[in-house]
Amino acid sequence: MAQVGVANLSSNWKRLQQTLKPKPKSDDSSLGVKRKRTTESQDEKPKKFHSSSNGTKRPRTELSKPSFAQRRSKMGVSSSKSSASTPRSASNAEPSTNPEDVVSTRTSTDSLVNQGLHPTHKPGKFLAIDCEMVGTGPLDDNVLARVSIVNFHGEQIYDSFVQPVPGVEVTDYRTFVSGIRPHHLRPDVARPFSEVQKEVAALLEGKILIGHAVKNDLDVLLLSHPKRDIRDTSRHSTFRKMSMGRAPALRKLAKEYLGMEIQAGEHSSVEDARATMMLFKLEKEAFEKEVKQKYGAAIRREEKLKQQAEEKKARKEEQRLAKQNAEGSDSDEDEDGSDNESEEELDDEGNVIAPPTVVKKSKKSKKNKKRKKRTKRA
Repeated sequence: MAQVGVANLSSNWKRLQQTLKPKPKSDDSSLGVKRKRTTESQDEKPKKFHSSSNGTKRPRTELSKPSFAQRRSKMGVSSSKSSASTPRSASNAEPSTNPEDVVSTRTSTDSLVNQGLHPTHKPGKFLAIDCEMVGTGPLDDNVLARVSIVNFHGEQIYDSFVQPVPGVEVTDYRTFVSGIRPHHLRPDVARPFSEVQKEVAALLEGKILIGHAVKNDLDVLLLSHPKRDIRDTSRHSTFRKMSMGRAPALRKLAKEYLGMEIQAGEHSSVEDARATMMLFKLEKEAFEKEVKQKYGAAIRREEKLKQQAEEKKARKEEQRLAKQNAEGSDSDEDEDGSDNESEEELDDEGNVIAPPTVVKKSKKSKKNKKRKKRTKRA
């Protein structure tokens, strides 16, 4: 059938052609903007097929993609939230400058406050001491109010509140620093100063004493200790570098070297003593090296004198035993009657005549006689 030209079409046909023309497309395609799919189109996803070995096709199961956190965990990278929520162990923790990350040294053993001498903990060779003081008099002099001692492992060995010496009135308890209140120094709570002094002196005898500005603690206790047996963290050269050669504060040393915050409010002498011992343990070799350089000659001299005294004592003991054995043999001879007894002289009436006393002439009398003879000859 031959095609009809457009010019030969009737008016009705032309009108029909106009109504059948397609509508123009929207401008979205020209602008490059993509329209979002509706929920129906998203739900009606085409199924994916994969061919099997026998040539048939079966639908493939959809595998959910791993999340971003799962992919990071597989790579060994933890998220910031998980790392922040996980606390660091004390052994691997490094000193932190953030006050919120600082760990406290307070432990459950602080419940043994004012217990005195601990019944089971052993002192050992190294002891750390710290004292809390109150003020008295117009010059606000220091008076001992509490003393605490810990061993090398930080275990509490001694802790006691101390009554003021009779006749001394406390004028300033310094509670905001010392933590001491009036009821702590009552006679039914605190121990007498003389008793505490005696017990502390017995503990420190022959021990290595560790402290921070330990001279102040010994002064209020009215005690002394050999300088070669003192390890003062306020005078250690390594710690002084942080404060430009001056005596550093214990609080700053604990924060810088231990990552611990102490003395945030009222002080605890047990807590301070533990921190001091931990600082000493960090620099133990350096401490001992300094002591050896400073007091090595004196220590060797004392050891030599001590050894000589022990040898002298041993010789005296040997001489005493030898003399005792000799006297024992003489007494055995007397019992046998082998010794010749001196016969006693009797007078006519039968009384014992005392032997004549021999008077020893002095050297002066002999010299005088010689002089007399010389004068007579002259």
